[in-house]
Amino acid sequence: MLLIFRSLLLVLLLVLLFCFSVVLCVLRPLHRDNVYVLARCFAAVTPLLGIRLVIRHVERNQFQPCIFLANHQNSYDLFTLANVVPKGTVSLGKKSLLWIPLFGIIYWLSGNLLIDRKNRSRAMATLKKAAHKIKQKKLSLWVFPEGTRSRGRGLLPFKMGAFHTAVATGVPIVPIIASSQNHIRLGQRNNGVVIIELLEPIGTEGIGSGQIREFAADVHQRMASKLAQLNAEAAQMMAADLNHPEV
Repeated sequence: MLLIFRSLLLVLLLVLLFCFSVVLCVLRPLHRDNVYVLARCFAAVTPLLGIRLVIRHVERNQFQPCIFLANHQNSYDLFTLANVVPKGTVSLGKKSLLWIPLFGIIYWLSGNLLIDRKNRSRAMATLKKAAHKIKQKKLSLWVFPEGTRSRGRGLLPFKMGAFHTAVATGVPIVPIIASSQNHIRLGQRNNGVVIIELLEPIGTEGIGSGQIREFAADVHQRMASKLAQLNAEAAQMMAADLNHPEV
């Protein structure tokens, strides 16, 4: 029964959010804060998932312009990570998103950038456009460097595009890690804890083009280490909740 109730309510809320998104993007297409406004809306749906969300060092999302690098796990990212998206931020997504009926157009009109990873020249053109937005419009870029959902496989290898853009613009990288969300089930009343932590900004000054892969590997190691730490901590918190349930 809970599964049916949550699913229906979630569908209703998503329909309302979609209608609002259409109006917002028609009234002010490609506005610098469209992504932030829509993220606030999706973040408001988080309690419906039955999780306790713990957010740490959210003040670091004000370190702008920068490139935010977040781990990409599953569709619940749309709600959990939305809680830390700041103003003046656009995301970089796969061009294939454009072909999702209605959603693709809204994604583009929100001001986000679409990259064609199968075509190197077009991909580079998109990254140059992203660099221009960062420099000229003081926008931050939100990227899922894994390029796909990990679905419980840990932190996948990174694509290099975000790192080339960060080095080209000289802006710092702010890694964002969310602990595992694989335990979330809409049919469960209590879906435990998800921890989101914003790591210290990592400067890109002085990094040459020949050092980008080494730099990316270092960032990957830091994020993988933090993911393991947060997963262990979230598991401990959920175990404590089970041993000491609220009265």
